[in-house]
Amino acid sequence: MPMTDNQGSFLNRISIRRNQVSNMENNHEQDIEDLELFQKHVADRFSDLLPNDPPSTTDSPAIDQSPLFSISWFRKLLDVFLCCEAEFKALVLIGRDPVQFSKPPLDRLVPDILERSIKSLDICNAVTHGLELVHHWQKLAQIAVTAFEQKPMGDGQVRRAKKALNTLLTSMMLDDKENNYHAKAAERTWSFGRRSGGGGGGAGNINKDRTNGTFRSMSWSVAKSWSASKQIQAMASNLVAPRGGEPTGLAVPIYAMGTIFVFVMWALVAAIPCQERTGLLTHLPLPRNLNWGQALIALQDKIAEEWKKKEKKGTTGLLDEMQKMEKVAQNLVDFAENFQFPAEEEKLEEVAEQVAEMAEICRKMEEGLTPLQQQIREVFHRIVRSRAEVLDVLDQIGKMSPPVPY
Repeated sequence: MPMTDNQGSFLNRISIRRNQVSNMENNHEQDIEDLELFQKHVADRFSDLLPNDPPSTTDSPAIDQSPLFSISWFRKLLDVFLCCEAEFKALVLIGRDPVQFSKPPLDRLVPDILERSIKSLDICNAVTHGLELVHHWQKLAQIAVTAFEQKPMGDGQVRRAKKALNTLLTSMMLDDKENNYHAKAAERTWSFGRRSGGGGGGAGNINKDRTNGTFRSMSWSVAKSWSASKQIQAMASNLVAPRGGEPTGLAVPIYAMGTIFVFVMWALVAAIPCQERTGLLTHLPLPRNLNWGQALIALQDKIAEEWKKKEKKGTTGLLDEMQKMEKVAQNLVDFAENFQFPAEEEKLEEVAEQVAEMAEICRKMEEGLTPLQQQIREVFHRIVRSRAEVLDVLDQIGKMSPPVPY
């Protein structure tokens, strides 16, 4: 994950200051300043994900920006998540008195975000399954491209391409639950950590290996009854903005990070094939009164608008390359069904353009899908490590508590 200058200076600032001895009044003022800076960074990062307006004149320089919902855009979204999570952990954990986490409202908010992190791990697992399926589609599309590119174009090549494209489109048209089990090439047991003996039924089976300081996740497959839409709904159900009278400023960054968890996982589910997305939320409980909330609301509106179109058309997800692949594949199937040898030169020129477009889509997928999977794996491991650190703090509180008299 690339670290920005702002993030590096923010983390250094907190680390140095928390190691210094100062009076409580200065600490409080600096905490407020750190909180404001964290929220500003969240707002700036998510604002950068919004599409820019086109240049007002032809002389204006073009801005290099990833198309909305493209593979490269989702890689940027995951970078934003990782940067925000790193700053959140520094703000909340470094140099803090563990006793703070045993007092209201943190005694309620911390367990909430721990539960939300577990549900996020299940989403990461399901999304990785979905990306394996997209890999499978890319290979089918590449078979068609290779067949169409052979010269001269004959009946055999066209039949081969048509068969691959029909398999591709049939898989894409299946509903989300069937898709998860249809593509045998994508169906496998995943473990983001080391394989370990024993069964696993979900992300709750995550253990900390205290012998060597590393973390181990159990292997598991998504259960047949598991639903991505219900998982997102559960994550968003208790997401409530802190009241003005909350006695500690830490409630605000915990709420912000919880909101980021829900938004990022929701966006991934909307874009990438996941098991059972029927009824996926189109409206999240996002704050309008906080500066970072405006950027999230703007992105939510765009995602929700596209998702509603997806549900009407029955397309398989919002990932830009995937939608383009489906459209071009249908055009090429139409050509193949009406193909007669020798084909007219005009028809061959038209199909050559479509094949070139499909080849470019395959190239982007080939270059982007594996790094995207690696980032999701990094997000998974980061959540596991951070969760373990919070549990360590709660463990310290438990050891500090006086024994309950009989």
